[in-house]
Amino acid sequence: MTAIDPKPHEDLNPLSDEDFRQTVRHWIEENYPPHLRSPHQRLHIDEARPWYEALSRQGWLTPNWPREHGGMGLSPAKHLIMVEEMERHGCARLPDPGMTMLGPLLIRYGSDEQRAWHLPRILSGEIIWCQGYSEPNAGSDLASLRTSAVLDGNEWVINGQKIWTTLGTDGDWIFILARTDPDAPKQRGISFFIMPVDTPGIEVRPIINLDRHDEFAEVFFNDVRIPADSIVGEVNRGWSIAKGLLSFERIFLGSPYMATGAMAHLERLVRHLGREDEPEIKALLNGLRMELEDHKSFYTAFADQVRRGEPLGPDVSMLKINLSALYQKITDHIIEIAGQHTALLDPLSDDPGLYPSSAFIQARPHSIYGGSSEIQKNIVAKQVLGLSEDMR
Repeated sequence: MTAIDPKPHEDLNPLSDEDFRQTVRHWIEENYPPHLRSPHQRLHIDEARPWYEALSRQGWLTPNWPREHGGMGLSPAKHLIMVEEMERHGCARLPDPGMTMLGPLLIRYGSDEQRAWHLPRILSGEIIWCQGYSEPNAGSDLASLRTSAVLDGNEWVINGQKIWTTLGTDGDWIFILARTDPDAPKQRGISFFIMPVDTPGIEVRPIINLDRHDEFAEVFFNDVRIPADSIVGEVNRGWSIAKGLLSFERIFLGSPYMATGAMAHLERLVRHLGREDEPEIKALLNGLRMELEDHKSFYTAFADQVRRGEPLGPDVSMLKINLSALYQKITDHIIEIAGQHTALLDPLSDDPGLYPSSAFIQARPHSIYGGSSEIQKNIVAKQVLGLSEDMR
């Protein structure tokens, strides 16, 4: 296994997977800003900008984009390795909807003009994107969305509301799903639009979560007028386009990374409190370690499918279900063991690497976003086990 010193924008696909892993690991260790390692909250773009620009200069910002569009053009196996190495090092997640979602969508469905204007600005960081999907009454059942788009001459008029827009206050542009045919069945009659956030009629309001962090926002559209060519793909085909964006999400959300980080947090807390020699604590930690190792093996089985180029089936939903439950279980014990320290959201005064309440709060939505555990269980029941409501 040999790590190379990669040149900016160099094609790394000829490397073996293990040499690629060592190369990525070495480069991250040399270039990742130390003060950003394993942040206890999602970073805004002004905080994450140094890492964004480092990846941009190296040409590593978009591993899954084709090289002709400025990406790395990595195979699925190498893309997975890169994600695993970034997780291992505690790299902060960037404001990434433009890189992971909109860019691939424009490459496949966008016009030549849309690709030529938007892709370079994503790669440079000139434009940061946010996603407008969920609505107050259309979250897990996204196809029930009610934000409307009506064609008026050479403009679309948008009205409605989006919610839980991640880092919405950072966005320069937003991509949304809106209903263009109110009489069509739920999954039909939906179209995909892009627009600047400073368009008249758009209002972004930050949402302060339990962790006192404005990670989310709600976005209001009041007679927002955008050019007719702001649509991506065909009218009323937005649902099919949007589903194509989520091909890797299921396995990445089942990665053991978050549970591994929570386990390390719990072990550090136990040592900090001087309780590592207590028999009950030893038994607890050993039990959780075994569960975590089981999940890592579970994850590896699906990761190996990706490495072999095999499509993932509906059974991958079990991965996220299991990870969500384990991640929350570990943070439940963090709260139990922390005792009086759970009264404060801030890190412990004598160890800023410990933040029990924040760790607990951050684990709560994992069973909701990316497809709630209830939805994932329904997928497993119907598509894996072949169960139906008639069998209750």
